[in-house]
Amino acid sequence: MQLVLDIILLTVVALALVPVAMFCLEVLVSLFPSRSKTTYALPPGARVAVLIPAHNEEAVIEQTLRTLMPTIPAGGTVLVVADNCTDGTAEAARGLGAEVVERFDAERRGKGFALDFGLQTLAANPPDAVVFLDADCQAEQPLVTQLAAAAIETGRPVQGLNLCDPDPQGGALQAVSSLAFRFKNLVRTLGLTRLAGLNYLSGTGMALPWRLAITHSVAGANVVEDMQWGIDLALTGHPPMFLPSAVVRSPLPRQRAAARTQRTRWEHGHLKTLLSQTPKLLRQALQHRRIDLALLALDLSIPPLSLLVLTMTASLGAVCLSAVLGITGWWPAILLLAGELALALAIAAGWWRHCRQVIPLRALCTAPFYAAMKLPIYVDFLWKRQREWVRTEREASAPVVR
Repeated sequence: MQLVLDIILLTVVALALVPVAMFCLEVLVSLFPSRSKTTYALPPGARVAVLIPAHNEEAVIEQTLRTLMPTIPAGGTVLVVADNCTDGTAEAARGLGAEVVERFDAERRGKGFALDFGLQTLAANPPDAVVFLDADCQAEQPLVTQLAAAAIETGRPVQGLNLCDPDPQGGALQAVSSLAFRFKNLVRTLGLTRLAGLNYLSGTGMALPWRLAITHSVAGANVVEDMQWGIDLALTGHPPMFLPSAVVRSPLPRQRAAARTQRTRWEHGHLKTLLSQTPKLLRQALQHRRIDLALLALDLSIPPLSLLVLTMTASLGAVCLSAVLGITGWWPAILLLAGELALALAIAAGWWRHCRQVIPLRALCTAPFYAAMKLPIYVDFLWKRQREWVRTEREASAPVVR
């Protein structure tokens, strides 16, 4: 009987370690120096539009536009969609030279609807490429030109490097949050790109050729509409590409309530997409014999880093207890322990190679406490799942998370 239980448990453990193995492989591949020297240039006369959805962003839109407007290529436009705004977002954007359209629809709320409205507005005089930015991000000087040029030349969706660096006054928990964000958007994205030649879209710092932007609708209340958009494009033969030289920086919330709102939206949206899209990607990969979709499915099967660590730790404790009680043998526990050690080494290596310049070592030490604090978010996914898009509150001078 114990042999049968061991075989069953070993099978379950082996399947559970697939996401861990994919995570470690992505980190390993990301460690090697990049050899790519590809550069892109805008064709003469190419028209670029920057689309910014904004819901009550008066507190941050001015700073974003002041840094963005001088970087727009000649003949380019910046279109701000003031979506169901009750503040001065529209006036502030117009005052800095952006084109503004206002949208009022209390029933169809969410970033996806705002983006779709902006694209329909641009259709009256379509550009060659559309660059998408959030209202609170800071675009580095060549971002718009680089993204648009790459999208036009390759005909593919392009995602730049979207970073959330910690506030110096933000405390250890914010540093850990930034670490997880860097692993998702830099370390793992770089690894996935090198393995499969594709990646996801992350909502800001991305560009699409006009023909793709207008024919692949993003309208909807999906809480991670950008991730879903990238998957849909990959499934239809237009996989997004990663351009790490194009950098956009987004702030992390400093207020605890705002930080929880943002994390809940990201985590619940990620988990919902994982459950609904991983089987679909695997079916399509088998049907069309596309290794890139199979690798994308394996990447998508990786849960949020905090949940992955919590699950591995809890599983190891459970199988060790089972072995101590004599219910099962020790091999499942040994296999899980090896997986957890590999995961820890991968996190340490990824931090050393890509994150240590901005994420202090103490962030790694507090990571288990950060993961434990997020446990209620994962419990809520089972009982009070967030199904509608909720904007993260912004404050010019919010109390910091410590």
